[in-house]
Amino acid sequence: MDKHGSVRRASRKPGERHAANFVVVSWLDLTISIGLTFIVGAVLVWAAIRVIQPAPPDTLTIAAGPEHSRFWYAALKYQEILARNHVKLNVLVTSGTLDNLKRLSDPASHVDLGFVQSGLNRAPNSIPTEPRHAGLISLGTISNWPLFVFYRGPQLTRLSEFDGKRLAIGREGSGTRQIVRMLLKASGVDPEVGGQTQPIEGEVAVNALLDGTIDAAFLRDDSARPWLMQKMIRDPGIRLFDFTQARATIRIFPFLTQFEVPMGAFDLADNLPPESETTIATTIELIARDSLHPALSDLIIEAAGEVHGGASLMQNAGEFPAPVAHDFPLSPDAARYYKSGKSFIYRAMPYWLASLVDRLIVLVVPIVVVLIPALRFVPPLYAWRVKSRFRRHYGELLALERKVSDDPSERNYEEFSRRLNRIEKHVSGLRVPLAYADAFYTLREHVSYLRAQVEALRRADDV
Repeated sequence: MDKHGSVRRASRKPGERHAANFVVVSWLDLTISIGLTFIVGAVLVWAAIRVIQPAPPDTLTIAAGPEHSRFWYAALKYQEILARNHVKLNVLVTSGTLDNLKRLSDPASHVDLGFVQSGLNRAPNSIPTEPRHAGLISLGTISNWPLFVFYRGPQLTRLSEFDGKRLAIGREGSGTRQIVRMLLKASGVDPEVGGQTQPIEGEVAVNALLDGTIDAAFLRDDSARPWLMQKMIRDPGIRLFDFTQARATIRIFPFLTQFEVPMGAFDLADNLPPESETTIATTIELIARDSLHPALSDLIIEAAGEVHGGASLMQNAGEFPAPVAHDFPLSPDAARYYKSGKSFIYRAMPYWLASLVDRLIVLVVPIVVVLIPALRFVPPLYAWRVKSRFRRHYGELLALERKVSDDPSERNYEEFSRRLNRIEKHVSGLRVPLAYADAFYTLREHVSYLRAQVEALRRADDV
């Protein structure tokens, strides 16, 4: 301020210029714009992947059966095979296939798959009903489970002829007991009347039959050990029951199959049995919860082929596993596997790598749907960031103009001049992309215009 009280115009130093500082591209703004777009896109892609196909778990639990039973040993083989692919399989000891089904049906038990005989998901009467356990799927049939009936006395041809006899039909809660009770009831025999059924099986039942304590023993799977059946069939007083009504039985109970015991199957040298006999069999299915990951479904069925695919007295080589399901729907992933096998990437790569590649392929859809359209927002976002610098200064200019117009005091003029010089200096120092040179020069022109307007107002006040 001079001695007359007027505000001295701020003077520039000699040679000082406010030259434009143009660049081809504002890399900072471009990086931030692209970065924000990709961050939002990545979040959306991650959410899509989690919804579409989460990563397969590396730990599973299988409900097997009693310790040292046939399927307990089978589960241990599954455990060994899955471990090759870095998947841990916990083997759960249970009381049998009926217990396995109960555990699978209860999500709180955290059982992922188990061995379940066909027919257990039916009501305990002569007519099959609709499945009662939701959320379960079948990975296919892995084994036959024939029913062998040994009895003493005259030849019998129908199950109804066992009425009034003492019968060993398996322990309480076993799948064998439930199936036999269904067959007896369908044949008009009430197993609850007269205490004629006994909850024994295996060697105990065989010894009771040999001793004459019981009249017939119904044996399956672990109870029907080859040496036990040889022991009985060599006894002249014991016969192997021939299911003459097998065809009618499997029509009534579609989950059952007809099974032929070939002549000499138990002893070729002595030709035991001396002629072919017909019996019926249930099948064992590998049941899983419907949340089982597709990649693990393939791995488990492949393991089932290695464990159950060999030839034996009960089956032909390669007969199992098979895409046959009775009580539960066949898994779509299992159906695809039985039809065309593993996908190319799982055939060509290790499981862990194929699983990763498979999930990366899933990325293609979210990238095409989300990220590529999102790139369209980069130019507007970039332009918004560059122009926001100019808009911020326009706000400052508007506030200065209003302040000095409302109170044209010397103090406000001095403050106005100082702040306007600072704005002008800051604007001149901006690194502005060439594409926005018009906005840059327009702002500088408006700064000069505002300075001139306020100077004119100041001169008017002095007059």
